[in-house]
Amino acid sequence: MDARERLKEARRVVVKVGTSTLAHDTGKLDLYRIDHLIRELSDLKNQGKEILLVSSGAIAAGLGKLGLTQKPDSIPEKQAIAAIGQGVLMHIYEKFFAEYGQIMGQVLLTKENSVRHNQYIHSRDSLLAQLMMGAIPVINENDAVSVDEIKIGDNDNLSAMVATLVDADALIILSDIEGLYTANPATHPEARLLAEIPEITPEVEHIAGGAGSKLGTGGMMTKVQAAQIAMSAGVTMVIADGSREDVIRDVLAGEPVGTVFPARESHLRVRKSWLAFGKRLAGEITVDDGCAAAMRETGSSVLAAGVVALDGEFQAGNTVRVLTQNQQEIARGIVNYDADTLQKLLGHKTQEFHQLVDGEGPAEVIHRDNMVLMA
Repeated sequence: MDARERLKEARRVVVKVGTSTLAHDTGKLDLYRIDHLIRELSDLKNQGKEILLVSSGAIAAGLGKLGLTQKPDSIPEKQAIAAIGQGVLMHIYEKFFAEYGQIMGQVLLTKENSVRHNQYIHSRDSLLAQLMMGAIPVINENDAVSVDEIKIGDNDNLSAMVATLVDADALIILSDIEGLYTANPATHPEARLLAEIPEITPEVEHIAGGAGSKLGTGGMMTKVQAAQIAMSAGVTMVIADGSREDVIRDVLAGEPVGTVFPARESHLRVRKSWLAFGKRLAGEITVDDGCAAAMRETGSSVLAAGVVALDGEFQAGNTVRVLTQNQQEIARGIVNYDADTLQKLLGHKTQEFHQLVDGEGPAEVIHRDNMVLMA
């Protein structure tokens, strides 16, 4: 079954809406568009689907409430505006959902909820409980206390994390652009829309840079990162234009809308998904072709003999990306050695370790039980 056909059968759906979709160019909320979004989600809920909404827009709502037209530069000011806007935005969502006979629940998340395994599990349980009660969870980045997310606009990755948490069938990211293009269409009129991206390659990551909007803080790069998370977790993802009429309905009807990123067949277990997408990445290691093939074909651990390079000042117990020699991410895992020690072990067999470093260490640089394949 191809990705578009699979979308027709999606029952549990995460929808992420960005600031550029929720707000006018003036910075104030677009109530007409929000009304249509909530009506569309409510109707899908009435069809028997389970809906989760990941929403940006707290800062835009705060700007409108305060009569400001531009974001301030300082983090404390952005946090203050987000705190004001959060209440405004939730009040509007609750009003519209109530008008269409739906119950919503507010959930505030930060990366701390995913970094700690117990918080990751609690977040999952809370969201699933809300779905069982017939509610529509509305998930926000907790911008009032979260510094990193305000700076880098990471709600795309947050939506992918949510989709992974709840074992969603589909993730729909609504943007101010139709999908992923071969180049930035704002500066390259000849750019073509890519209808499907079967794999996140270095080339895909390269063309993802640069297409941003006035109010949003991110371009396509965070969306491609979200796609990597979603695809690896067995979630089909679509980037589509949030201003298109009935866009969510069309996506779930299998229409050729936006750019689709097909799910991989196998779902990750909860611990594996936390390992891959919850823990902070501390660095990268690059492996040779033989090691990469063994990882893909037999699920082998990463051995020092197959490691050709590393990047980052990581410590033992940190999570790192594992790259092929053409810089494609193949896995993520918990590394058993710090960067300085691993540098000494590169390319060496396990039986040679005692000649290179003091004491005895694990045979594996990353054990397969502490690793999840990404490609």
